[in-house]
Amino acid sequence: MTTTDLPVPPRSRLGHAYGEQLARHAPDVHPTAAARDSATLTLAYQDRFLNGPAFLGETERAGVVRDLHTVYALLRSLPERVFDGSVTALADAVGMDPLQSALITRSARTGSLHPLGRADLYHDGTGFKLLEFNITSALGGFENADINRAMLAYPPLAEFVRRHGLRYRDTLACMVRTMRAECAAHIPAGRPPVVAVVDTPENFAVVGPRLRVLAAKLADHGVDGLACDLAEFTYPGGRPTVGGRAVDVVFRYFLPEDLSDPKAAAQVEPLLTAAEQGTVNLFSRLDAELYGNKGTLAMLSDDRHRALFDTAELACIDRLLPWTRYVRPDATDPAGSRVDLLAHALHHQGELILKPTLLHGGHGITAGWQVGPAEWEHRLTAAMNGPYVVQRRVRPVAEPFPDGEGGALELFLNWGVYVGAPGADDEGYGDGYGGGFVRGSADPAVGVVSMGSGARVACVFDGGA
Repeated sequence: MTTTDLPVPPRSRLGHAYGEQLARHAPDVHPTAAARDSATLTLAYQDRFLNGPAFLGETERAGVVRDLHTVYALLRSLPERVFDGSVTALADAVGMDPLQSALITRSARTGSLHPLGRADLYHDGTGFKLLEFNITSALGGFENADINRAMLAYPPLAEFVRRHGLRYRDTLACMVRTMRAECAAHIPAGRPPVVAVVDTPENFAVVGPRLRVLAAKLADHGVDGLACDLAEFTYPGGRPTVGGRAVDVVFRYFLPEDLSDPKAAAQVEPLLTAAEQGTVNLFSRLDAELYGNKGTLAMLSDDRHRALFDTAELACIDRLLPWTRYVRPDATDPAGSRVDLLAHALHHQGELILKPTLLHGGHGITAGWQVGPAEWEHRLTAAMNGPYVVQRRVRPVAEPFPDGEGGALELFLNWGVYVGAPGADDEGYGDGYGGGFVRGSADPAVGVVSMGSGARVACVFDGGA
């Protein structure tokens, strides 16, 4: 059976149905007009909006969220299952340097860590496949619901959403809900918590305007937010303070990869000490990214670890994860046979992608089908025994999208699906779904569908049959 023989899922049926509705309407307003008029969305995405939303049927939404929570739990269990309980050993295994590893290990001993992350997924026609799992507080996409609200200003979409009983999740609400659960000991009674959204000085010089938007938007969720860089903290009495304001929670946007710089590590040191002394909560702890590292996904995928998982866990791994291996001389192929990895990767160049474990945002990735054989061999050889993985290529199926001029086009989507701490008050979802957005490209050979590769963005509505 080929993917074209498979039943069309509700996700695609809703997309086709929306296209049919648009054919019956000719409104004066452009579908992205409100998004383009939003200063917040312009800052985040410039004018790179798709002309309609993506749709996710309820059964498919619930299924992928359930699988992501399972994978999250498996990733969190890796220190115990593989490294005799040592977070330091896991940090070393994924390529962290000694300074990063030491800071991460210390942070892992403070407070708690609740699920929060964004999964990047392709749909291959049979189901979602997980490319990366960004487990961190430093997530983009806090404006997702603003895209939904802006798109609902387009009358045909508003009518379609009402008729099909669709809805959307506010991603920032999910983040704040998770923060409150994780940092409960530092959420004061009787006043909004003071939450500092923080990055390194170097990063803040670039992303500061967007982090200031995030800090301002926190007020809509009962939080007194401010944005600053690490160098702006003082520590009277050991408590992080900015401009005379004592901070309850630090909403962390700097990454472990920033801590390989001794200057940044020195700026984090007093903050980490404050967290150890219980005068502030760090959201999320530094070890969060350790579990979202591409190398940890390779550990779940590796045949050598299959005996560590039960039947249901293996079924989830096999359903969601493409074949992923560390770049080491000895490995197993997708059939489970032992192979020389370099020879295997050279022979299957067009079906593999090389990824560094310690970078994000698509940096350092090499798609085998986009380079010549000599360049592919050179990059594989240079990556051997280093912090790199190879992953089997996932070919996303094309999804229907309006072109904004009465016609249609088919796009290849990278789905960003967010998960957070689940709970009964989870905006009617209850399973920790944190909303989503998509990045779309018309190029079937693109290495990674991302903003960096020229993709445009759209919001996600979910529900329906």
